Amino acid sequence: MNNMGCILVVKNLTKTFGGVRALNNVSMSLSGGITLVMGPNGSGKTTLINCISGIYKPDSGKIEYNGIDITGKPPHEIVRYGIVHTFQIPSPFKRLSVLENLMVSAQNNRGEKLLRSIFKREWIKEERENFEKSMEILELLNLDHLYDQPAFVLSGGQLKLLEIGRALMTNAKLILMDEPVGGVNPVLAHQIFSHLRKIMKEMKIAFLVVEHRLDVAIKYVDYVYAMAEGKIISHGPPEKVVSDETVTKTYLSG
Repeated sequence: MNNMGCILVVKNLTKTFGGVRALNNVSMSLSGGITLVMGPNGSGKTTLINCISGIYKPDSGKIEYNGIDITGKPPHEIVRYGIVHTFQIPSPFKRLSVLENLMVSAQNNRGEKLLRSIFKREWIKEERENFEKSMEILELLNLDHLYDQPAFVLSGGQLKLLEIGRALMTNAKLILMDEPVGGVNPVLAHQIFSHLRKIMKEMKIAFLVVEHRLDVAIKYVDYVYAMAEGKIISHGPPEKVVSDETVTKTYLSG
């Protein structure tokens, strides 16, 4: 595996739960774009991204991000490196507005620290910058017309977009997404992936996406890893992987 120019490199990752080996010597690399991880339930997809984001600590193996070993580091440290994990079920602050949900996601806000909050001029300037950034992100996600609405009025698909917006406010450079279009109607599912491509191109952000809805996802991704029983069974361009006989037998026909 040639790792030159890769932002994320996973080497021989293993994770067990009791007697079940959820990840079995998994290796992969990302150089940018949108990478899809596909596979049947129980294949290890979610365990993989949970290890990368620090939710789980692998039993063995190594995870490098931009050449830095982040193996086993806790989630709050992983976020500081620029890796953010969004989940299948969005968890916004439901009674805060759409805009406020983004504003509170900004990192290192001076106004939130007691001593720094004394210097009002500094944190007001920062707050203004965060407001402008939030509105730019909401416009990018077509949520700007809902900026003053409480999050609980959003549809399921709009909540998925809000989760993406909150991740972008952390200055993420790699976003790990667990089923971003799960439970979303087909029209909005395509819109969500269209937004991911736009964000990837305009903001130079990479995505590692776990998704079951291949009819939607496969049209938008750059590279695919297929998993089964905790192992990578195929990887490459989308058209190569979905036509792979091993994948067909293991996943598509199942």
